[in-house]
Amino acid sequence: MNPTLNRPVSIFTEGSPNPNSMKFVVNFELVPSGLSFDYATPADALLDGKASPLAVNLFGFDFVRRVFISGNFITITKDDETDWDDVMFEVKLFLKEYFGEQKPVFAQRTMDANTTKLDMDSETVQKIKAVLDQYIRPAVESDGGAINFYSFDEPSGTVKVLLQGSCSGCPSSTLTLKAGIENLLTRLVPEVKTVEAEGV
Repeated sequence: MNPTLNRPVSIFTEGSPNPNSMKFVVNFELVPSGLSFDYATPADALLDGKASPLAVNLFGFDFVRRVFISGNFITITKDDETDWDDVMFEVKLFLKEYFGEQKPVFAQRTMDANTTKLDMDSETVQKIKAVLDQYIRPAVESDGGAINFYSFDEPSGTVKVLLQGSCSGCPSSTLTLKAGIENLLTRLVPEVKTVEAEGV
């Protein structure tokens, strides 16, 4: 490939409320809006529907414990022993070279599996998703995490959400869930009574 045709890659980092998670933001979209991919283990990065050569490569760093890809950023969660100051430059350099060489973020089968998803949601679920997308997702993404709708139980009024990226294992995520997300959803969607995190 002609190197002059390669896109310029700029990467900057942002801390998150979880001290072990760092957000690496790039100057182009990695994932279409509304989609996100969470890899809690190296094996996750090989699964059908979410296979990612980029995540596989990132798990090659022995301090990486979790990889999350959404929008135009990657949130990497490290082990407790490693200091970000010691490894940040190495990770940024790796990402710059990876994207500079235009290597794939996802396997083709992952792209195919996620381009056609039809939603058959009830009116209440549509309202819940709209609140999550418009009010809550931008704030959570700014901290290097993501929130996705999981389920809604109509009789009990319970919404379950998936917290991913830096939100996974973050000490303040439960407080955020109850104080922020639940308050907003119950106010804007009267059918919602409580909000719980799935799989935390």
